Amino acid sequence: MALSISVSGINAAQKHLDVTANNIANVNTIGFKGSRAEFADVYSSSIYTDTRTLVGNGVQTASVTQQFNSGSIDTTTNALDMAIKGDGFFVLSPDNDSLDRTFTRAGAFRCNESGYVTNSSGNYLQVYDVNADGSVKSISLDSTHALKIPDTAGSPEETTKVVSSMTLPASVDYQNPENFDPTDAKTFAASTSVKIYDSLGESHTATYYYLKDINAQNNAETDTTGANTWKLFMFVDDKPVAFDGVSAANQVTIGASSSLAGQTLSPATIVFDSEGNVKTNTLNVTTGLSPATLKTIELGQGANRAGVISSGANQTQSIEFAFDQLHMYGGTSFSVDALSQDGSTVGQLTNVEINDKGLVSATYSNGTTSTLGMVALANFANPQGLTQIGDTSWRASLDSGIAVPSQASVGTCGSIQSSALESSNTNLASQLVELITAQRNYQANSRALEVNNTVMDSILNIR
Repeated sequence: MALSISVSGINAAQKHLDVTANNIANVNTIGFKGSRAEFADVYSSSIYTDTRTLVGNGVQTASVTQQFNSGSIDTTTNALDMAIKGDGFFVLSPDNDSLDRTFTRAGAFRCNESGYVTNSSGNYLQVYDVNADGSVKSISLDSTHALKIPDTAGSPEETTKVVSSMTLPASVDYQNPENFDPTDAKTFAASTSVKIYDSLGESHTATYYYLKDINAQNNAETDTTGANTWKLFMFVDDKPVAFDGVSAANQVTIGASSSLAGQTLSPATIVFDSEGNVKTNTLNVTTGLSPATLKTIELGQGANRAGVISSGANQTQSIEFAFDQLHMYGGTSFSVDALSQDGSTVGQLTNVEINDKGLVSATYSNGTTSTLGMVALANFANPQGLTQIGDTSWRASLDSGIAVPSQASVGTCGSIQSSALESSNTNLASQLVELITAQRNYQANSRALEVNNTVMDSILNIR
């Protein structure tokens, strides 16, 4: 009996050593959860046994349980690295179409060759679909899908309208539109530019040039607002572009001193009232813009077109230049308060962000931001019952209970920290103490076995 008791003690000490060694070996494993060997005594009796004199039959390993306390969180420079601050597990799938789900705390993710976010073993990170406001459409593990980050976004959209808010300075000198030269800043009062796009997504630069019309000032005796008249010249890619509907009387033939000598341009005319607003009539209808709608002629190639759009793009493209606010005030300089356009080109991926709720958004070079999904989390009634499958991953079992789909920062699940990783929860100092304890236990049981062997030898040597 004593021999078998000592052997069971040696086996238990060996199991303790194995568990402790495994914990120490994984001290640098991301998301690793240390284990603890738990032992129980062996005791057997029957109704005919005198329990007052029973000693016991040794020890057995009751279980090896993982400890799911959180490890420390270390920051990184990879936006796809994630750590869960609290309870919960990331949800993984072995391939893009599989409904099989595994779970991990190791948040070291990367993009594969197809743009899907995977871990080092190639398992796909799962996300929920989201609505436009970032709310989850359906919280179910069966409805999750692999997270994919496209490296481009959208298709080209040609610019049809530019909207701006500007303030012109009332105190500038009057100038003769016939002397206008875009290469000479002395011939105009102010200028600004905006990037526009054709139907192929090619960018072009539209530039506004403003000057205060001296010819209208000379006619101010018959038109009290003549002193507040401006000309607006529009250029695209350094080529003059006529506004559609400009009357012959408002066209300007450029003089010999300009780089545009001899060309006839069709600028818009803007007239401000005495309060610095674009002039309106008694019915509050705008009369200070000529033409009433500032829309360019067609920008393509050929007769009666501006010739600034390449032949492969939409040749009939024209752009309306509208104003949310347009004023002329004294005591101020030229200012642009807002300037936007409705076109876009194909965007290249520039940044990926993941917030504390796991909402994944990608930003692209064309200024668009796409919400790609919300990182799915799962929780369990008994995490210690999960089945280990290696690579710091687990699978649900009868002991753990079914996986409960969850959202970060909701209920018992913790929040997600991007650009961070959860370290192993192994405490090296305590594990070294455990190692010494296991070693002593092994030595003590070995000594007990040796003593029992000596006793047996003594009995066998009795003559």
